[in-house]
Amino acid sequence: VYRGVGLECVDVADVAAVALLAACRDRPLNSVWLQYDPWSAPGGPLTATGEPPAARRRRGPLLIGALLIALVAGGAGGAIGVYAERNGGLTQLELPQAESESRDRAPDSVAGIAASALPSVVTLHVSGGGEQGTGTGFVLDRKGHILTNNHVVDPAGESGDITITFSGGETAEATLVGKDSGYDLAVVKVTGVSGLKPLPLGNSDDVRVGDPVVAIGAPFDLQNTVTAGIISAKERPITAGGEKGDGSDVSYVDALQTDAPINPGNSGGPLVDAKARVIGINSAIRAADTGAGADGGQAGSIGLGFAIPINQGKRVAEELINTGRATHPVIGVSLDMKFAGDGARVGDKGKDDTPSVTPGGPAADAGIEPGDVITEVDGQRVHSGEELIVKIRAHRPGDRLELTVTRGGDERTVSLTLGSADSS
Repeated sequence: VYRGVGLECVDVADVAAVALLAACRDRPLNSVWLQYDPWSAPGGPLTATGEPPAARRRRGPLLIGALLIALVAGGAGGAIGVYAERNGGLTQLELPQAESESRDRAPDSVAGIAASALPSVVTLHVSGGGEQGTGTGFVLDRKGHILTNNHVVDPAGESGDITITFSGGETAEATLVGKDSGYDLAVVKVTGVSGLKPLPLGNSDDVRVGDPVVAIGAPFDLQNTVTAGIISAKERPITAGGEKGDGSDVSYVDALQTDAPINPGNSGGPLVDAKARVIGINSAIRAADTGAGADGGQAGSIGLGFAIPINQGKRVAEELINTGRATHPVIGVSLDMKFAGDGARVGDKGKDDTPSVTPGGPAADAGIEPGDVITEVDGQRVHSGEELIVKIRAHRPGDRLELTVTRGGDERTVSLTLGSADSS
């Protein structure tokens, strides 16, 4: 430091001056410069133009050395000054950062819900018959039963492979317990796996529009993906499937609608509420236009996802586990699915010219006849045959319903008790 100035503030000229002073600092007191008397020089003080020969001989090396020291010091000082200017000092740069905080989150936050539910969610990789696919499921009990969609396991057929991957990365082989295309639900089972954590089931009847929800799954095979949104509508009558062309794979769902992003691969995964309880099984999305993405691939979420209510999923899962098959509530009629009017029209004939109203069935006992148009179920409007099936399947066999029926312009209300049909 020169004159108390910090090194970062030293100018190159100051460094050179310091070097010169250093060069001259240690000269002895009997130096020729101290012995030299200008008054005794030839020509007097006003005419003296030279120096003593000895002084001239010694000055040359001294000045050269001082100059070299000044140059080196000036260069070093300049380099230090540039570095200090560019980097804010002589120490390494460190950016400010928040201190480490607790990783715990409130149980009803999205992070808290995800932490609670993720260990119970699995990814399914299915292959068979030249097909393969990926979907999601969740653990129902400690015995290894896992609920998913029928269309997720369908590629496996009767002899394909189903591999389960848990959230922690562990894998296990699974076997099919039972499936139902009409509800688009299936149950598989893993064995020899310990530490299974069942995901608690909620009550979908208690769900209200606007309730926050979280969807968990493996969209596009991206395992452990969490998305959040709200319930945007209830009791949406939707149909899905139908790729086989004979109607055997069409599912009818009185669905919960959500804007939580759902994409291919989310199928079969849980839709959970703020307490991490399952209220629905993610099953379908409404894709824009033709359903294909901009690159011709699979379509993505546009904020219209649909989930099977867990109350229906619970009943079907219990039947699949206990008996291997599910029952469907029926009213005992064959519908005219080509009817273009408003409502669901009872056909004139059933399949293979059988009666369109099953003799002795619920509809026949209630006085429904061929050609009648059913327009309401328990006061809720139905606009097509598909919607009537959806509304019927939202109930259990044995439930009692009121139907509004139109015949020849006259409207009346009839009551009936739902019958049961085996899914086989």
